[in-house]
Amino acid sequence: MAETDKRAVNNNFRQATILVVEDNQDHWTLIKAALQESLPEVSVVWVASAEEASTYLENCVANEQPLPKLMLLDLYLPEAEPAWQLLRTVKTPNSRFIRMPVVAFSYSTNREDISELYTFGGTSYITKPSDYNQWLLYFETMRSYWWETVTLPSERY
Repeated sequence: MAETDKRAVNNNFRQATILVVEDNQDHWTLIKAALQESLPEVSVVWVASAEEASTYLENCVANEQPLPKLMLLDLYLPEAEPAWQLLRTVKTPNSRFIRMPVVAFSYSTNREDISELYTFGGTSYITKPSDYNQWLLYFETMRSYWWETVTLPSERY
């Protein structure tokens, strides 16, 4: 790997946090374990609602703390509207959070959900894995793409 490529990867890991917005405790337990195994260098923050996610992001700004490098957003918390509202707020033009990638996940394979996600500025959509090994594979792939391939925005937006 070229030296400049290594620096980009290292910057992705620098003060890296993933914000996970997931209302289901059992899903969170699987996600947390798989993330810790796949991305041990990355801090993971869990919130159970869109309101908690908004508060966390606003507190990062108010306290001049680095923003998450990535948000994982469950589309049904347990209803969809709070997640859609959070996504619209984060991706509103001039939002301090607009460059933060938002990866949505859900058991839904509804084409309308997927289309709306991209319309509102979501970065990608995955169907929730159903067991730990599938979560682990997903996060290993995520590590390769989001942390080792692309260059993420700086931690201060």
